[in-house]
Order: sequence, then C-alpha cells, then structure tokens
Amino acid sequence: MFRSSSSLGGAPSTYFQRSSLPANTIVKFVPQQTAWIVERMGRFNRILNPGLAILVPVIDRIAYVKSLKENAMEIPSQSAITADNVTLELDGVLYTRVFDAFKASYGVEDADYAISQLAQTTMRSEIGQLTLDHVLKERAALNTNITQAINEAAADWGIRCLRYEIRDIHAPGPVVEAMHRQVTAERSKRAEILESEGQRQSAINIAEGRKQSVILASEAIKAEQINSASGEAEAIMLKARATATGIDAVARSISEGKQAAQGAVSLSVAEKYVEAFGKLAKEGTSVVVPGNVGDIGGMIATALSVYGNVSKSQAQTMGQKIITDGQGQNQGPQSAAIEAVAGGQDGAVDSKEQIAKSVLESFDRTKARH
Repeated sequence: MFRSSSSLGGAPSTYFQRSSLPANTIVKFVPQQTAWIVERMGRFNRILNPGLAILVPVIDRIAYVKSLKENAMEIPSQSAITADNVTLELDGVLYTRVFDAFKASYGVEDADYAISQLAQTTMRSEIGQLTLDHVLKERAALNTNITQAINEAAADWGIRCLRYEIRDIHAPGPVVEAMHRQVTAERSKRAEILESEGQRQSAINIAEGRKQSVILASEAIKAEQINSASGEAEAIMLKARATATGIDAVARSISEGKQAAQGAVSLSVAEKYVEAFGKLAKEGTSVVVPGNVGDIGGMIATALSVYGNVSKSQAQTMGQKIITDGQGQNQGPQSAAIEAVAGGQDGAVDSKEQIAKSVLESFDRTKARH
C-alpha cells in the first residue's frame, strides 16, 4: 500500500499506491479514458489523448498518467463524536472522477490523498452536529452534505466527487445494548398501547350494543303499550256504543210501552233490590242491613222509590231540555212543554203507587198460599 513516488526528483511517500510511469519510446499508444501529461525539458508541453502519440527522445517525458474513469476510494475507519458525546467508528467509500487532467496533476501534490483527508475531516464535522439517533436515521442527508463539501474544496484540483457512502457505523457496546433496550421498551409500549386501544374499542362496542339493545327494547315496550292502549280504547268505545245502543233500546221500549213498560222496570228494580239483600249473608260473616228488614213491603216500597226518584230526575232533565230548545219561540209552546213535563212527573208518581200496590197485593197472595 505504501511506496515512494516514481516521479522525477523523488516525491515524498504517499498514502495511495500509484502505478509506474511509461517510458519514452518515441512511439506510444495512449489507452482509452486515459490522459498522459507530457513535459518537455521539465515544463508542461501537452496532454496526450487516446491513440497514437510521437515523443521526442530525451527531451519529452511522460510526467503524469491520469485515469478519466470513475474511481472508488476506500476511506479508512475513523473515530467521530456525535453531538450527544457518543464515540462512533465509521468508514466509507468515496467515488471520484478526474475532469481536468492538468489541475489534477499540477493543482495538488497527491489528489487521492487530499480527497481522502478532506472526506474524513468533513465526515467528522458533519457527525459532530448530529445526535446518535439522527446519525442513524439521516445517513442519506449526511452523505449528501459530505459530497457537497468535498466538491467545493476539490474544484481547484480538477476532481469531482460523485457520491460518498458511509459503509459501517460501529457504536460502543454499552450504547448498542442501551439502544436494544430502548427498542424493546418502545415496542413494548406500542404493544401495550395497541392492546389498551383494542380493549377500549371493545368496551365501546359492547356499550354501544347494550345501548342499542335497550333502545330497541324500550321502543318495543312503547309500541306494545301503544297497541294495548289503542286496543283498550277501542274496546271501551265499543262497550260504550253497545251500552248506549242498549240504553236507547230500553228507552224506546219504555217510551213505546208507557205504563206497562214502566211497571215492568219498577218490578225488576224491586226484585234486584230484594235479591241484593239475600246475597249479603252469603258473602260475609258481618252483614249490615237496614232497620226495617222485617218489613218486606217497606223494602219493596224503598226500591220503588229509587225508581221513582230516577224517573223524576229524568223528567226534570227532559223538561229542562224542552225549555232550552224552546228559547226564542213564543210563550205558548214553552207553557205547553212545562205542563207536559209536570204531567209526566205526576203520571210517573201515580204509576209508582199503582205498581207498589200491585206488588204488595201479589206478595200477600203468595204469603197466604204458603
């Protein structure tokens, strides 16, 4: 790797190996992608392009041979300290190309050595501005910054740096172990977060399901109650219509039958009154009865008085209705309506007395037979 330069005058030892220079044999063939620097009597004369070249013996000398191909140089491993005081061992590869053979020959003593040293110092400077985490994450940006810095300094050397790649980064053992623990802790944290998020989402889903279930159940109960209430209301309406129809039929029968129908109603009321007293002793041990329970006739008369009071109330209601309907008409129709109502009341009282008398006579005849 190390040897002395073969150039005239004996240059100091260089870091990079350099091939020997071709001898002057008058006729030379320059290889493709190669530039030969010819000096005449120690002074730059010309650059030989690929192909046939004629040299003057003794006077002309091939002083430098420059390859115009892209060259890959290995940057030796070196130490660098990051912004958070972590010592790293880094090595890399530098890709360069000679674009001006004259500057590459006379602008710097050893272009390869200069480029290598510049790459190392630039890499240390760039890494010193970053922390360890950023060095590991921003290798591409680090390579770009190093390449740009080398090109700015090597422009006068006739060499262009195409790219720089950090090959290996070696951190101290304790730092690597701490990084591993950090990665493990970070992954454990993410796993716990994901697990807790899953449990949270599961609880939310279960609560939403229960909420929807309760809502649907309440809606079902509401619909059931509405339907039940509608049915009960319809049943009540039907019963009321049936009762009204029955009452109308009874009223028409009483109206058409007159005294005979009224007597039958009075007898039915009296029978139910007597029957109700007969059931009192069967339904309980304590019986509350009126003081004249031994007077059957009085009981029947009381039952008939109930009917009479009802008839009297109905007659008053009918009379009031007739008076109301007759407002706005002459006095003659109103007087006639009032007399009709009064006559109806007197007729109802007389009918009640006749029915009571006939019921008592029937009861006496039955008692005499037994």
